[in-house]
Amino acid sequence: MSAPAAAWRRWWFGPVPLARIAWLRILAYGFLPFDMLLLTGSTLAHARLPADLYQPVRLARWLHLPAPTPDAMHALLAVTLAAALVAVTGRLPRLAGYTAALGYLWWVLISMSYGKVDHDHLALVVALLVLPTAGRASVRDRDAGEDAAWAARCIQLAVVAAYFLSTWAKVRFGGFPAWPNGATMQWALSRRGTPLGRELIGWTVPLKISQWFTMAAEAASPALLFLRGRPLYLAVAGFAGFHAVTYALMSIHFLPHAIWLAAFLPLERLSDRLPARPGGPRAKAPVPAPARAA
Repeated sequence: MSAPAAAWRRWWFGPVPLARIAWLRILAYGFLPFDMLLLTGSTLAHARLPADLYQPVRLARWLHLPAPTPDAMHALLAVTLAAALVAVTGRLPRLAGYTAALGYLWWVLISMSYGKVDHDHLALVVALLVLPTAGRASVRDRDAGEDAAWAARCIQLAVVAAYFLSTWAKVRFGGFPAWPNGATMQWALSRRGTPLGRELIGWTVPLKISQWFTMAAEAASPALLFLRGRPLYLAVAGFAGFHAVTYALMSIHFLPHAIWLAAFLPLERLSDRLPARPGGPRAKAPVPAPARAA
């Protein structure tokens, strides 16, 4: 194998601890009820609309998904959440995981087929589809595997793709340098701004600088795939801080996307903080100090 091919394989399949996959599954399946009931709960409302208002997005057309009905969507919700409940325990990781993934994919495609498509759900969909491929994994699992590496890499790629393609969309629809020089932030603050955010509407130059910074950061997001150690953690903290500031100023959270910044972190270290398992190895009792001579 040539050196570039070997490096490429190491990048994709360099072993990742199974404990990291277990933590990512807890994140995915634990977040699913919140997303389905609150963030994409519009699916249930859409099911009560006339069928002719259903304008399926491209993937829904390819899959020939029919217009939703209330009974079908309530059944889909119940099956998907039940599968997530099983999968989060670590049991039936492939059967329960794929059931939750396909159920959620159907659910979110219906949610996005009524005129508004949220790109912040890309990483969540990809995570649900690839996490079952890693098989069994426990938060106490010290082993590492190539399947776990592939799943983690796919999630990371989805996170980066959402950022990078967002830059492409800005250039495609807003133009360059028209978008960073425009009044997008001012418009967003006037429409969605919090009391703090609306105080900044008149700050024209700082808002334009923030638009340039946003575009540059999104364009540079592929660096997340190659950074290691402290530089990576600082970059992840920077993107997380960006989402926190966006929410504080405009009440826009991007939560289904932002949580997957965790895929770049060594989550397996959380396992070291878990209490000892009952019946597991016990710590040695301290040896008493010798009695002092009278």
